[in-house]
Order: sequence, then structure tokens, then C-alpha cells
Amino acid sequence: MRTRAILIASATVILALPALAQQSTMTTTTAPMQNSVAPPQSTLPEGGADETAIEEVSAANPSAAPAPPSPPVEYPGWARRDPWNVGPLDPHQLGLGEAPWGSADGPFLSTLMRRMRTPIASRWAHIAIRDALLAKAAAPPNVNPVDWVGERAWLLLRLGEADAARLLVAGVDVDRFTPKMVQVAVQSALATSDPAALCPLEEGIRKYDPGVRALVQAMCASLAGEPEQASAMIDQARRYGRIGGADLALAEKVVGAGANGRSTTIEWDPVDSLTAWRFGLATGTGMLPPDRLVNGSPTQLRAYLARAPLLNAQQRLPSAMIAAGLGVFSSQTMVDLYSQIYDATDPSDLGDSDAWQLRQAYVGKDAETRLAAMRKLLGTGKDELQKEAVRALVARAATFVTPSADLAADAPELISAMLAGGYDQAAARWIPAVNGMDSADSDRCWAMLALAAPNIADVGTGRITSFIRRDKSRERVRSALLVAGLAGLGRISADEANSLNRRYDLGLGHVTSWTTMIDAAAGRGQPATVLVLTGTALQTPRFDRVPSSHLYHAVAALNRTGQGFTARMIAAEALSRT
Repeated sequence: MRTRAILIASATVILALPALAQQSTMTTTTAPMQNSVAPPQSTLPEGGADETAIEEVSAANPSAAPAPPSPPVEYPGWARRDPWNVGPLDPHQLGLGEAPWGSADGPFLSTLMRRMRTPIASRWAHIAIRDALLAKAAAPPNVNPVDWVGERAWLLLRLGEADAARLLVAGVDVDRFTPKMVQVAVQSALATSDPAALCPLEEGIRKYDPGVRALVQAMCASLAGEPEQASAMIDQARRYGRIGGADLALAEKVVGAGANGRSTTIEWDPVDSLTAWRFGLATGTGMLPPDRLVNGSPTQLRAYLARAPLLNAQQRLPSAMIAAGLGVFSSQTMVDLYSQIYDATDPSDLGDSDAWQLRQAYVGKDAETRLAAMRKLLGTGKDELQKEAVRALVARAATFVTPSADLAADAPELISAMLAGGYDQAAARWIPAVNGMDSADSDRCWAMLALAAPNIADVGTGRITSFIRRDKSRERVRSALLVAGLAGLGRISADEANSLNRRYDLGLGHVTSWTTMIDAAAGRGQPATVLVLTGTALQTPRFDRVPSSHLYHAVAALNRTGQGFTARMIAAEALSRT
């Protein structure tokens, strides 16, 4: 019996898609619809096809056979991205100049970044390092340029900067990925709660991370509209694979979120830690892991959760406080987050909520109402990161407070808040009021302003000596950090700094291989190198553990390489957070 094949002719034109290996991300533009739609024609135009017609395909009628598919579109050479210059930010706008890394050795910088322990003590140093890593600048010599991008992205991930790392990964063509870059790209996809971002990496995962290959293939098959194949792969992985438990169930949940539609229950009770895989797949399907796992996870993972797009603002808020304290979230981002919570809260439930207090801090009926709301918010910080996050939250509101010596009790936190948001000029308006205070609070305010305020050429040693004598911090750590910052900024002379150092044993003269390296990098005009070395000097979560000699050399090197604002903010932050 002769077999007949029936071909349904269609008027739809199939467009060939560019190969994924040529570009890791694409933007699809949809043509705008016209204001009026033409009525359907009753007759087909010449050469058209009738969708109701059928045509016999046989050897006698070869013209009716379907044409072979068009070959994939390949990008021309000029459309390829240069792996030697990757980054979304202009180094000139960041104040880093034409060559942020200068002639520094690539392997040396890679080792520094790879060995840096996070989080670091300074929120402002975190922000500056992130921007330097995102700068579009030539890769240093003696390093594979793609591996160099991978090292930068890996440090950003360890700092909690998931979106920043994703920007760097997306700047390299996938077919140029090295083994290191594949691993970093996988971590970036999981950190941004985007399982679909694993799909362009399937070939690399098959080569360099075969343990999860079958699960990634199954998830990508489901997301590509092949549910039967995805289900078969999951079932096979369950029978023969080495991954089981919650890790397999989460992959199955992603499969169910695609075209498959199968439901999956995640048993969290046996799980004792939240890995990148578990975090990425759970939040990528809109699931918030149990509190015991979230609270016990590292700070960088909390920063990832703070920006998880499928979780609501209230779910993200506790982690957002950590992200803001680290420097991942800005002051404006926190205000926007609280605004979402305010809009989503029933008016009867607002009461004395933090969202309501933030609104009062900005638009309260009078100055006392606004100040009372700021006091309440500033008193909610339970640890160092939360305190710094709340300061950043109310930073702009604090700029509207009229400076007065009568606010001596509030002034330290208000000035700290303004500096957390970078409002150095607004904080400087408090100098006359601080000079009129006679309490211990005036010392703290004066120290921060002496470091942070712009356009201060010199600070009298008499005021510094009075501060040191009244300093009650452990081993006079605040005095040591103050003198280190002032000397690094050039606001006291080297002779004055040496005299104070000898008299009060402040430890500023300690010399190490690190101090030699950062001084040399500053002398060669390498601002980004100086920032990375600054990060290595601040590898502790607390400022009172930072040696005063490290702060002095870091601030001096930053100031010398044209990064005066960052230098002032880091120096003032040291006094604010101790």
C-alpha cells in the first residue's frame, strides 16, 4: 500500500534565529501595531497559500516537498565583542582615567582578587571596588582576557554583587568561554535566580561540570517547550543519577515551571545548608527557602536574595538590610523597596511600621515629627550591617534637618546617615553647630566632619589632642583611625602625624609588603589596582580590627590617584562605625 504524506501549506515565514554560541544575550524588538487593522481579504494575493488546502507529496510531485531549513545566521566578525575590553561602565566617568590597571601584572591582580576574603569592613570601599571591576578597561598583561573577566565576576559574586557579575559575564561571547568562565557563569545564573541562563552554557557544563549536566538538560528542554523529553530526563536522573533529594526535586520544579506543568513538593527538613544550586532554583521558581536556612547562609547569598525578582518586597526586606549594609544596595534602592512595602500594605496595618516611619521622616507635618521618625528608624539597627543600612535609608531625609547645637544627641547619627548616603556637603553644614557643642557627642561629630567635609586644608593639632585624651575606645582605636585618615588626606602634616603617633603609640608607622605595594601602585598611577589593594587591607567585617597603618596608606593612595571622594568617605566611615 502506497503511503501518502499530507503537507499543510502555510503563509507564515519562518525566520532563522542566530546561533546562541555567537551571543549570550539578545534583545528582541517587536514592531509597533498600527492604529488600524486592515480587514481580511476574501481572496488570496497572487502567489499566496490557502491554509485549508492540502497537497499530495510524492515522487511525481517533488516540488511539493518541504524545503530544507535555512542555516543558522552567523554574526560577522565586526559584530564580535572584544574580550580584552569588557565592562558596562566608562572608567573616565568613574574618575579612573584611561588605564585603571596601568601596567600591573595580570596574574598578580588575579591572585589578589581570588584570595580576597569577603565581606570587607567598608561600605564605601565595596562600592568603589565594584565600580572599578565593572569599568570597561583593557585587561592587564600576561593574563587570558576571558579568565580576567571571570576573576572580576567571581570577586563580584563573593561581594554579593549578583547583577554586576551577570553584566560582566554577558559581555563575553559564549563560544569564547574558558573552563573558569563557564563555572563563573553558572554561579552567576544561580545567583541571579535565573535557571534559563544555564541553557546557553550546556556545552560548557557538559565538558567542565558533568555532575549537573543531565539536570540542566532537562530544565532547558522544558523551558524550550519539550515537556516529554524533559520528564524522561528527570526520571532517568532519578534512577541513575548521582544527585538526589532536594537538589533533584528543585530541578524537577524548574521543569514543572516550563511547558511540563508537573508539580513537585520540596522537602526542606533534611537540608542543612543553602547552596548556590538550591538558592538559584528555589528563588528562580518563586520559592523562599525556610528561615533557618536563609538566616544561616553567608552574607553574599543574603544579598542575592535581596534582589530575587520573583519574591515580593516584604520577603526580600530582611536580606535587603544586609545588602544595603554591605554596599550592594544604595540609599535610593532602599527607599524604593520601602515604598513598595508601603503601597502593598493595607492602611489599617501601617500603624507604626517602618514604612510609615520612613514616610514621616520625609513628609511629616513638622520638623519634630520628621526627626522623631528618624530617631525611631535609626534605633532599629541590631548589628553593624543593619545600622549602616538604616543610616543609608534615612540619608536624604537627614539632609533636610536644620543644623543646631541643640541637637547634640541626634547629630552623630544624623551626620553618619548623611555620609552613608554620600551627602558630604550637606553634612558639612553642621560644622558651625558642632563647634558650639560641648558634649562628648561633639567629638564624634567633629572627627567625622574633619575627615569627610570637602575643602578642608588643615586641622589643628590642639583639637586632635583633645579628642585623643577623651577617647575611651579600646586601645584608642578611634584616635588611631582619625590620625591615619587625616594624615592620608593631607589634612595634617607628616611631622604632626609622626609626633602624634610617637606620643600616643598609634601604630601608623608599621611597614609591610602590602604598604610597599599600595604605595608603589599609587606612584605608578594605577587607581583600580589601588582599590583592589585597599580591599585586601579591609578583609574584616569590623572597622575596629583594621590596622591604622593600613587605613593611612589606603587613604593616601586613593587620594593620590584622584579618588579623593572615596578616600574621604572611607576615612569618615571608619569613625562612624567604631
